[in-house]
Amino acid sequence: MNNELVLVTGGSGFIGAHCILQLLDAGYRVRTTVRSLTREAEVRTMLKAGGAEPGERLSFAAADLTSDAGWSEAVAGCDYVLHVASPFPPGVPKHEDELIIPAREGAPQFAG
Repeated sequence: MNNELVLVTGGSGFIGAHCILQLLDAGYRVRTTVRSLTREAEVRTMLKAGGAEPGERLSFAAADLTSDAGWSEAVAGCDYVLHVASPFPPGVPKHEDELIIPAREGAPQFAG
């Protein structure tokens, strides 16, 4: 069993969930970010439907791409980061930068 810890941003999303499934299958421990910890049960249900029962090998951290809060705690102790989170607005954005900038600017939080 691999003891390395991988942070996957956006664990409640389509890409994030697939990354988590692959990492768990490969034996990694995974921490994932969600905007609200109330989504943990939903993510675990989605992963179970994908064939995973991660138990304690999966943990959650609350963090949002539009805020600096929570990111230091989310990345603490991680060996790797898969930054696959992307904002998903409730309506059609007026400009593409409303999606691109938060997705791109979320990445520098992990340097250092």
